[in-house]
Formats: sequence, structure tokens, C-alpha cells
Amino acid sequence: MFYRAAATLSLLALLSACGQPQEETTGDGLPETVTWSEHIAPLVYRECTPCHRPGHAGPFSLMTYQDASRRAQLLAAVTESRFMPPWPADIGYSTFVGQRHLTNAEIALFKRWAVQNAPEGDLSQAPPAPVYPEGSTLGKPDFVVKIDKPVQIPGDNEEHFWIVKIPFELPRATYLKAVEYVPGHRRIVHHMNGHLINYEPGKKRDVYGGIRHVDPLLMGYAESYQRLDLPNDDGSYPALTTSVMNYLPGMQPVVYPQGIGGWPIATKGVFLLRDIHYAASPVDTQDAAYLNLFFSPDPPERPTQEIQLGTLGISEIEPALIIPPDTIMTFRTQAMVMQDISLLTLNPHMHLLGKSYWAYAITPRSDTIPLIRIPKWDFRWQYNYTFPKMLKLPAGSTVYVEGVFDNTRNNPNNPFNPPRTVREPEGNMRTTDEMFQLIITYLPYKAGDENISLSGK
Repeated sequence: MFYRAAATLSLLALLSACGQPQEETTGDGLPETVTWSEHIAPLVYRECTPCHRPGHAGPFSLMTYQDASRRAQLLAAVTESRFMPPWPADIGYSTFVGQRHLTNAEIALFKRWAVQNAPEGDLSQAPPAPVYPEGSTLGKPDFVVKIDKPVQIPGDNEEHFWIVKIPFELPRATYLKAVEYVPGHRRIVHHMNGHLINYEPGKKRDVYGGIRHVDPLLMGYAESYQRLDLPNDDGSYPALTTSVMNYLPGMQPVVYPQGIGGWPIATKGVFLLRDIHYAASPVDTQDAAYLNLFFSPDPPERPTQEIQLGTLGISEIEPALIIPPDTIMTFRTQAMVMQDISLLTLNPHMHLLGKSYWAYAITPRSDTIPLIRIPKWDFRWQYNYTFPKMLKLPAGSTVYVEGVFDNTRNNPNNPFNPPRTVREPEGNMRTTDEMFQLIITYLPYKAGDENISLSGK
């Protein structure tokens, strides 16, 4: 089993053993006075500022004492309710890289700090504010490719689906380690599936021809590709490398250890943002995304592979994903693994009616392997959940997935009032339709994979 064990270390006991002065505490074990410098800043910098910093996803910055102190009551409230930090997965069921979590004692620190009017404390004892790379969550990119013509999104309160072409030319052919998609307008980008087109030498004179974005629902994919000028000069189509980048709310790109994952990239090519989905907007706006490219000196020794269960995947959903109004329903899907594989990353996916999510595997020897459990589904936070080390699934194991959907008035996220019948998408991926998926990124198993760290440590 892969349960996380909790370990507790008494800081007071450690200080006492070393002959150091003890910090005054109250009967509940908390410091008598909670300060930003000694207690709150380390927690904020660990759990909050990766998102709450200038130009990033959080709606306000928490990089300084002034930022945090004016929101002390808010921080106490959202941490006590566990609304923040956002981590929907149950950490008692399975452990992942980068999981965000506050202990009960840490939550109590936020509350006491707010009650005490957010004392600053001795700034000489405060940790330095973290330094983040500008415009990236991964670090300084090797190359940046930008949309040269922003996508214009009408303010008609309708969802829109676009195909976007981002052409590029590089000094030389090389290999990609990762591609980071950075939306220009985070508030309205719902999801994006991104692919890579490499043009062979002499096959495409001008990769910058054609228009930059089209609505495939208006003209179909075949005409869309022609208007984007994707074919080679002789009319044939180049090879498409799928899923070099994907985006959902809360999702960050995954970088695996050297030799695992990655793709060749030619000197001329196109990044094809196929099925980029914009949420409804009441005002005209635009989106000018860019891509951070991270190169690798060597070809990938072990290209990653994917299994997709459920909607648009290899396994049927039982019963069919049709949710009548005023019902709470449970749906299941399953698939057998036909070879030994090493799991890297899981990506569960549902829409607004999602209530809970659970995935596990049962081996041919009837051992249960926990994968992920999300007791309270949150559409706004859909992560790539990466295991700390590769997780082996033996051949013949069956992966089981169970999802509960709430199509009642009691669901505050229900897009319809009164509720109406909701089903799987039919020719589109509107948020008001539903999906039930588990995407598994894996490698064919090799002896010793269980010992390979995926955390970068």
C-alpha cells in the first residue's frame, strides 16, 4: 500500500535538548505571539506564493508582510476551511510530488495571527522572499515562441473553441525536454491540447503562411488545416507529435528525469493548439499566449506513453454518462493493463457536476494499489499528479475508476437552474457538458523503476 505516514517532531524538545531558550507557548502548544517573521512567512512562501505573486495565477500577491497582513482575516478563513492551499487529492490515500498541505497546527497559526492583528515580528528572523523566474514556473526557458496575432474573443457570453497555429524557426534541430504553455488571459482559458508539427528539410518553404486561428466548429477540421496552411508544399501532411503540452485549471507542466520523455524538434515547425477552449466572456477580450521551450542535449531514451480511460478513451463508462436532473449518480470505468508498466503521472478529469473521484488498481494477486482519491472534486484545480517514484502496475492488473456526479440544486457549481439532463460532449467539449476521464502517463516497466525519483531530488 502507498499510504503517507505522518511524523511529528517537537521543536520545543529539540531546542531544550540543545540548551537553547524555549519559545513561550500556550496550553494548545502554539506560540503565545504568532508573527509574520517567525511563523507565517515560512508557510506563505511554502504554500501560497507559487501562485500568489505578481503576474501569476493568484488574484493578489502575498510576497510581502504588507501583502499578507492586510488579508490576515482572509488567510485565516480560507486555510481553516481548507479552501486554500488548493490540493483536492486525499494525501492520506496517496502521495504526489509538490502536494500542498497545511497541518492543523499550521492552520491554527494563521488563525491566531489574524486574531492578534497580524504582528510583524523581528524581520531579521524572517526568511527571504522566494525568487521566481519571470514568465515561467520551470525556470529560464531556452527559447520562447509567442502568438504573433492575439486571438480575439467576442464578449457574447458564449464558449468558444479555436485552433491556433504558432509557427517557429530554430537555429538547429534539437530535442525538447518540456514545453510550458502560458495563457495570456488565465481567467478565460478552460483547457488546451497542444501538439507539435515538425517539417522535414525542404518540405515547407514558409511556416508563417496561412491564418493563425480558426473556429473548427464553423468550417470543420479539414478546411481549418488548409486555411492554417499546415500541409507540406506538395500538399501532403507532415507528422503530428501529440500532447507535447496540455493545460487545465491549476495544471503545471511535468518535467521528468533526464532520459525520460521529450520529443525531437526540427528547425521549422508549428505548435498546433488544437481544441483551445475559452470560457464565456461578457466583454470583448483577447488572448496572446506564449510557449516556453526547454531543450535537452540528448534524445529521449524512454518516450512516455498514455492510457486514457473513460470519455474519448479506451474504456466504456457504465452506465452511459447521462445525468438526469435532480439526481446524484455514480459512474465507473475500468481497463486492464496488458504489460508491466511504470506509472508516472495521473490526470483525473470531470466538469462542473463532479462530486468525488476515486481510482485504484487490483493486481492479478488481488493486491490493491491506491492511485488517487478526491473526496471533494474541484473543477478549478486539475493537476498532473506525479508520483514521487515510479509506481509499478503488473501485467494483468485492472485499473478501476469511480466518479460521483451531482446534478441537483444543492450543487453550487451546477451550470443550470433548474437542473437539466447533462451528458457527454457531442462534437464539442463545452463546460456545461460532462466528462469522466483518467489519463495515465507511463513507461513500459524496467527493473529498478521503483527506485527512480520523479521529484527532481
